Amino acid sequence: MYCRGLGLCVIGSFENHEGFDGVMLGMADASYHFEFTRCRAHPVVPAPTAEDLAVFYIPVLSEWQSACANMLAAGFKQVASFNPYWDLRGRTFEDPDGYRVVLQNTEWSNVLRVPEEP
Repeated sequence: MYCRGLGLCVIGSFENHEGFDGVMLGMADASYHFEFTRCRAHPVVPAPTAEDLAVFYIPVLSEWQSACANMLAAGFKQVASFNPYWDLRGRTFEDPDGYRVVLQNTEWSNVLRVPEEP
């Protein structure tokens, strides 16, 4: 689902490593990945909140529209964001476990905003 929706690839996986199974999804040349794991002995029930978000910034409108269509085709459900900020220039998608991905149609800016003193 995440591979089809976000265009990620399986870059690694493991089975029964001290009782855990897992798969890593990402891009081969990226310095990050998603890792989904499962404990064979103690299964965990997913417990997401409406603010557990993975956010992707896609500034080119046509690419963003295509990415949104891919998410729906992959089985994600479009939902209203708990924080209305994300609905201004983006869309929020939820997987069957309730985890959310935001596709934002804007550039990401790594500008630290320091609050002004009163």
